[in-house]
Amino acid sequence: MVRIQRRKLLASCLCITATVFLLVTLQVVVELGKFERKKFKNSNLNDGHAQMEEEPIHLHPFLKREGLTLNRKKTMAADSYPIMLWWSPLTGETGRLGQCGADTCFFTINRTYLHHHRTKAFLFYGTDFNIDSLPLPRKAHHDWALFHEESPKNNYKLFHQPVITLFNYTATFSRHSHLPLTTQYLEGTEVLKSLRYLVPLQSKNHLRKSLAPLVYVQSDCDPPSDRDSYVRELMTYIEVDSYGECLRNKALPQQLNGPASMDAGDFYRILAQYKFILAFENAVCDDYVTEKFWRPLKLGVVPVYYGSPSIADWLPSNRSAILVSEFSHPRELASYIRQLDHDDRLYQAYIEWKLKGEISNQRLLTALRERKWGVQDIKQDNYIDAFECMVCTKVWDNIRLQEKGLPLKRWKADITHLSCPEPTAFAFSPLAPRRSSLREMWIPSFQQSKKEAQALRNENALGTQREYRIMSCDWNEKDLILVPTL
Repeated sequence: MVRIQRRKLLASCLCITATVFLLVTLQVVVELGKFERKKFKNSNLNDGHAQMEEEPIHLHPFLKREGLTLNRKKTMAADSYPIMLWWSPLTGETGRLGQCGADTCFFTINRTYLHHHRTKAFLFYGTDFNIDSLPLPRKAHHDWALFHEESPKNNYKLFHQPVITLFNYTATFSRHSHLPLTTQYLEGTEVLKSLRYLVPLQSKNHLRKSLAPLVYVQSDCDPPSDRDSYVRELMTYIEVDSYGECLRNKALPQQLNGPASMDAGDFYRILAQYKFILAFENAVCDDYVTEKFWRPLKLGVVPVYYGSPSIADWLPSNRSAILVSEFSHPRELASYIRQLDHDDRLYQAYIEWKLKGEISNQRLLTALRERKWGVQDIKQDNYIDAFECMVCTKVWDNIRLQEKGLPLKRWKADITHLSCPEPTAFAFSPLAPRRSSLREMWIPSFQQSKKEAQALRNENALGTQREYRIMSCDWNEKDLILVPTL
């Protein structure tokens, strides 16, 4: 009886052991199967990689299947909406649907859409506009749009009639642009009225024991405006505290060295102690107004301004800045600043508008109120979004006209959308320091850019003739009238 029970127990143990062994073996087989299928799947994805290179998607590796779905969605979007191709990859987006009111457009930097039947507009960022790489031959239904908020020193070719008139739409610092960016460095009226950084005049008078009346902060030396030559001459007649790399005679605290600190509160507080700030642009162009002008006004310091000849149109009030152009020589400017420095009543007249919080310039108020974008305002579109939507909307306007069989509306930039005169150099006395190589470069560079601009215009015309027959041509106006070849 005991033997029988032992045999039963041994048989049960063997049965349990066999069962466990079978379960483990089965699990191993399942896992091996999963591993092989995974290898096969990854192999297929890798084999298809070359086909996907034209439409790159930057996704987490575990989202490859979603990436393929997104690619299909992008293809469907490109087949359903007008394509806006950033020829200069300012946005860095491989594909995005943008909603502009009731209109939708597909925005991309992917140049494989060059010959897509729905590509309607090419968007160019002026700083990266390269005459050696353009979407030529240009087709009749392709609009060109230019976004350029920078100084002409970044790309002089754009500032000549043969090039600027190639574009249908523009967003530039000129008030005449289709999307003016003149106030791009000004958040709004509140920062002008703000007294946050204002140092009382009595305190500024006390600080004058250790500070000069004027402060100059520039690290971009010898630009086309030749501002350093003027300031150098001015320094022989009045004391100037110069920070930055250009004409430096005073050092900023270590933590404020570097471009990132130019909008830091501590930097603002240093500048706010001065009575006057030399606000000199790097180029002299109508409506080219940068933070150099707006910053002193925000801080309650009087700007001594050199730059845009039309700056009077953008002053908060008639008496809010000293304009260098009104003085025939730095000697006269220095004399006037000394007069204001010693007469509190005269000086106070230049900051009265700020103390009262009154901006009397209706042009400035209207420009800020009507602009379709914001500065450092999350509640508003930025000016790049506004530019994209401007082009998208105008393209859709013509699509609707075409569907109705009506004539299309043709938009075109003219020379007022982006123009600057040839740079000039100051020469105050025979004792002036020898011109630097950089200073000597700007005038020849401007003249060379004229030749390149005309060459580009000719290349564009020749490229267009490959598909279109020139019916008439007025080379004085550089205006080609083109019709499709039959």
